[in-house]
Amino acid sequence: MTLLLPQRFFQRVLIASIVISLLSCAEHGTPMPSSAESVPIVTTPAGKLQGRKEGGLHIFKGIPYALPPVGPARWKPPGALPAWSGIRSAVEFGSACIQPTRRTSSIYASDISPSSEDCLTLNAWVPAGAHNAPVFVWIHGGALVTGASKEAVYDGSKLAAQGIVVVSINYRLGVFGYLALPELSAESSLGISGNYGLLDQIAALRWIQRNIGAFGGNPSNVTIAGESAGGLSVMYLMASPEARGLFSKAIAESAYMISTPELKQRRYGTPSAEESGTLLATALHATNVAALRAMDAQSLSDAAATTGFAPFGAIDGHVLIRQLVDTFDRGEQAPVPLLAGFNSGEIRSLLMLAPPAPPSAAEYEKIIHERYGDLAGEFLRLYPSADLRESILATTRDALYGWTAERLVTKQAALGAPAFLYLFDHGYPAADAEGLHGFHASELPYVFGTPTRTPPLWPVIPDTPRETALSEAMVGYWTSFARTGRPRAANEPDWPAFGASNAYMLFDDVRRASADPFPGMYALHEEAVCRRKAHDLAWTWNVGVISPRLDPAPSCR
Repeated sequence: MTLLLPQRFFQRVLIASIVISLLSCAEHGTPMPSSAESVPIVTTPAGKLQGRKEGGLHIFKGIPYALPPVGPARWKPPGALPAWSGIRSAVEFGSACIQPTRRTSSIYASDISPSSEDCLTLNAWVPAGAHNAPVFVWIHGGALVTGASKEAVYDGSKLAAQGIVVVSINYRLGVFGYLALPELSAESSLGISGNYGLLDQIAALRWIQRNIGAFGGNPSNVTIAGESAGGLSVMYLMASPEARGLFSKAIAESAYMISTPELKQRRYGTPSAEESGTLLATALHATNVAALRAMDAQSLSDAAATTGFAPFGAIDGHVLIRQLVDTFDRGEQAPVPLLAGFNSGEIRSLLMLAPPAPPSAAEYEKIIHERYGDLAGEFLRLYPSADLRESILATTRDALYGWTAERLVTKQAALGAPAFLYLFDHGYPAADAEGLHGFHASELPYVFGTPTRTPPLWPVIPDTPRETALSEAMVGYWTSFARTGRPRAANEPDWPAFGASNAYMLFDDVRRASADPFPGMYALHEEAVCRRKAHDLAWTWNVGVISPRLDPAPSCR
């Protein structure tokens, strides 16, 4: 299951140390369904695939979309996959990509074994008889460190039953997906490294463009969608020239538009991606790339996590041209319809992101005045000292997720593209009893219609008409958006575009359209980010009582 960060996460330059704790491709030898079963076979440009029939769907799993660079070939772009001969079995999920061994339990933990470097596969849920159907491509979350397309909550059956083709993808994670080093850059004809996981996602989208028509999908009507790090990936794809034209709509759930490292130079108080990679190699006593490539994959993944390697896309001038905030400010992102939103209780399940509360309300106000200066009055209006815990949770939620969601729809609307904002503020007894009302990723079982397929420690969703109605509404809105670029659901309110009224849809016990979810929130954090940029400071979860001092900047007026 997704989360912004694993259980313990370290990022040495942005806040004091937070330590992470937390396919093979489908084999030809995978058992085929018995001859008595109805067996769907599809002939694609990549080769023939045999899946399974379940109800009115044809389901194909573990389809390889690129050659995975493994072992001695680690840290190269994904390779072109030759067409195979014969019929390839596609009835079992491929392996998850290598990721750190989880050492503690969390509500997000689920069994996604086995894992492998050979993991560049995708899965497809296809309505029987589909023709020119919309395509919905899901990018899993997990901080770019954990997760897999095989997670049960991502089962695409309920969405596909609405007449769309659902595809979920794997991509390289952690040190395998985002390591940059001067030696790796020297190997590249473009002089760049890192962004391998993002290049995997682009390769998957190119595979879909070439092959999805054989399944009955429309390559001209592809929606990319993701939550948390999947939402971050959606923004990277919207920003990357390499992904332009590979999709026509986007959905970003709980995305976070924080600063990301430049490939070769330190900026915004953050080491370059190559510098971070060099620090990791030094910590692992690896004198060169050959030594890193010789390391056991699982051991390398675990070691990278515990030494503090933080994977992010790198600004390399080719895959990612500039910071996301700058790309969206300049209107250089993909001009596609966008649906974006966040959850009211994002940080309730991510307490490692929230700083400890000061000992008193007076101390809290003193710190805020010191750090926010002329912005302190507005900050304390939005996040008052009367309830320190709730204000700190809300500050971090808004600085990461609320500001990002509203910024996305604001900038997309400025391009003239339809843009739709939501706030998920739903709770249910088991979640509320644990203090997890509207927690991070809690919308996912409703979006996918998978309330019984959540991880073992996830608060149990009751089987009631109230929960069913919410899920049916979200399934309807999401699939309608994938179909037409407009979210509509039967017997549900009209969802107005964001536009000048700052309209949004509230998902709670009932669905209702409203305006401006938290008045003043976006303007405050937009100003704070502008000042950070002007003073060469990172913008991330170092906010509120752990924010750097935010002096005024003439460029922000």
